[in-house]
Amino acid sequence: MSKLLLVSGSPRRRELLTMIAIPFDVFNADIEEVRQPGESPGAYAGRLAREKALAGIARLGKSRPALGADTIVVLDGDILEKPQDRADARTMLARLSGATHQVYSAVCVVCTNGEILEALNVSQVTMGVIPESWIDAYAQMDEPMDKAGAYAIQGVAAQWVAHIEGSYSGVMGLPVYETGELLRQAGVKASSPAV
Repeated sequence: MSKLLLVSGSPRRRELLTMIAIPFDVFNADIEEVRQPGESPGAYAGRLAREKALAGIARLGKSRPALGADTIVVLDGDILEKPQDRADARTMLARLSGATHQVYSAVCVVCTNGEILEALNVSQVTMGVIPESWIDAYAQMDEPMDKAGAYAIQGVAAQWVAHIEGSYSGVMGLPVYETGELLRQAGVKASSPAV
């Protein structure tokens, strides 16, 4: 079996696939990430993951499986996309402070025979009350700028995560359990004895 094609520019997704010993190459597909009218958060994340994987297949062919993923943050029914600027990041973080939000992490694997395998993980994340001065300083960093919800759970913002119900790796951007299940179905093997 040839290497998996990871269709993502995310360093977190590369790190998580490496952690579970999956050999892969990277292709970064530039797809438009716009929610369709009436589209639920789960359907939105799933569609983006599928479009990414299909873009990889369209560009590089079906000689190997392609994996696409997408992660979105939802608070009180509102989708918090990647911040547009530092002021937007600050607003998102202030809203997340002291609240529980949902993280939808979708994975799609397009197999060499064209079969599409999909999974969705939804985690609940509760943030402690974050001081405004900390929010101001964090919003000036680069870390929140390319993250849904304007924070990285594996970064300095971790100190404000009071509770997670669900998948830590899913909140990071790639739910490892669901990803492993899809890759096993697709015939993708780990490169270590962890079979």
